[in-house]
Amino acid sequence: MKKKLTSLVLTSMLAMTTLVGCGGNASTETAQQQTSEDGLKIAIVTSITGVDDGNFNENNYEGILEFIENNPGSTVNAIQEPSGDTTAAVQAVNDIVADYDVIVTPGFQFAGISQVATENPDKKFILVDSEPAAIGEQTEFENIYSMLFAEEEGGFFAGMAAALETKTNKVAVVNGIAFPSNVNYQFGFESGVNYVNKTYGKNVEIVELASYAGTDVTGANVGGNYVGDFSDEATGKVIGNTLIKEGCDILFVAAGGAGNGVFTAAKEAGNVKVIGCDVDQFNDGANGDSNIILTSALKVMDANVERVLEEVKAGTFQGRNEVRKADTDSTSYVKEEGHHQLSEDTLAKMEEAYNLVKTGEIVPASNFNGMTPEAFKGI
Repeated sequence: MKKKLTSLVLTSMLAMTTLVGCGGNASTETAQQQTSEDGLKIAIVTSITGVDDGNFNENNYEGILEFIENNPGSTVNAIQEPSGDTTAAVQAVNDIVADYDVIVTPGFQFAGISQVATENPDKKFILVDSEPAAIGEQTEFENIYSMLFAEEEGGFFAGMAAALETKTNKVAVVNGIAFPSNVNYQFGFESGVNYVNKTYGKNVEIVELASYAGTDVTGANVGGNYVGDFSDEATGKVIGNTLIKEGCDILFVAAGGAGNGVFTAAKEAGNVKVIGCDVDQFNDGANGDSNIILTSALKVMDANVERVLEEVKAGTFQGRNEVRKADTDSTSYVKEEGHHQLSEDTLAKMEEAYNLVKTGEIVPASNFNGMTPEAFKGI
């Protein structure tokens, strides 16, 4: 019998994150499984866009599929909770927990699975882009592996790419809501631009629209260009068009579905490039016989999901909260031939900086690491 949770501890604002890319349509439950008597029974529960969103959720799902390809005795079911409501998202996990060995939950809306996990200690949970909500003073759980990513590193690479490739010397970042993950992307981007200006003698301006400045979870004004929503494409397009009129020719977009409006503005302008976010968005940049995507900042979620599933299979799984960084090749940028439009000179400069980020010689500013985009380690 399905039981309703008596209490749900909602996520701390510090765990909030953004989902970037195009939305998709999926049924409430999409069976994507292989017949087996052995192996892991895996479920992935997503909200709003499902596992065929071409972006955040799909990247997590691909990690599961890669695991199944290497472990054909395992199965997966993709289950969608379409409202995006945090209580409904956690209830969707609770409704199916008895039927699976491992449940993968991508997104901050699933932080409250802490309660489900404590009530089902024999089940394993992989929580992506959020820490589990605390229960009392407990913040880590033996059966939850939580992975966050250092978005400021991806933002840094995006900022470098923009500053090295701009022709107008004006660039900008467009975000959804000033949750920590989005501010991390913003501050990282600004750090990357400032690094190029100082290291290579450029004078690239970061354009911000005062009417769209963000306010972070502490109430501080962080500037930037914030839509205020992750699904408002119309406002995304307004911001994109305004930045283009201000002279920006490269825009880094970390705004969820609202970012589609920025993409549209860039495609209509015809002389503007966009830097994608979280996953390789090159296919989203197609514009007739050209493409607007310069490169994409990456969170390598698929390989990390696959890695943790292998730990479950091997019996070495340990519940913990981790921040994945460039030192584990978990943050990066698209440099695959045919999926970027960076010059050889830019690629060489970015690869040099990437190695410095991996070793910790460069640490970009983030929302709460005590540094600023003007004064961070390595500048």
